[in-house]
Amino acid sequence: MTTKATKKILFIDDEPYMQYIVKACLEKFAGWEVVVAKSGLEGLIKAEIEKPDAILLDGMMPEMNGIICLQKLQLNPKTQSLPVIFLTAKWSLTEPHRFLELGAVGAIAKPFDPLTLVTKMTKILGWNVENLKA
Repeated sequence: MTTKATKKILFIDDEPYMQYIVKACLEKFAGWEVVVAKSGLEGLIKAEIEKPDAILLDGMMPEMNGIICLQKLQLNPKTQSLPVIFLTAKWSLTEPHRFLELGAVGAIAKPFDPLTLVTKMTKILGWNVENLKA
């Protein structure tokens, strides 16, 4: 019996449309399990409970933006080792060192091509693309 191990991604974004699109892309094209959090605070809680393999984090959210959320994740011993990718329209990706300085492993610009989201994430995370859903 062979069971394909799947990745679990926590997506933190306050926009319902983005939640739907990203969840659909990652589930359909990669076969990953996607857990959605609607705010930075909910994301902090779910990161600790769900133990995702990676976090995709919106940069601009009300109450707690992505930078503050990332800082809080890094302060928690249970979540500080989780790789975080920003998905944001706020900052220019011509300066990727800014995200690395914050502690993120990378960034993907909004708007993004849904057909290439998985490929971009696997490249940033250094994951094997051969294990993706056919």
